Amino acid sequence: MDDQTRTEIEAAAFRRLRQHLMEDRRDVQNIDLMTLAGFCRNCLSRWYQEAAAERGIEMSKEDAREIYYGMPYDQWKAENQTGASPEKQAAFEVAFAENVGKDKG
Repeated sequence: MDDQTRTEIEAAAFRRLRQHLMEDRRDVQNIDLMTLAGFCRNCLSRWYQEAAAERGIEMSKEDAREIYYGMPYDQWKAENQTGASPEKQAAFEVAFAENVGKDKG
């Protein structure tokens, strides 16, 4: 497989993952994704921002989130996120520290 084809397939897989998380499974909470998988939608938007920066494209965290979420992040939260129990919040803190680190949140 040539590099261009590989890149196109990877991009298609990313778009399908985004569709799955943003359209098919809006019910899955970011806190649960982070706790179980070590990443969440915010991580994906951050990785998007980092990939843009590697190519010399400056993008704020808010801009990257809006591109990924398809709307301002606060709107997504209001429409889709629910509250989390203290136990879920504690598990998230551990997962976040292990997978993201305090400097990238």
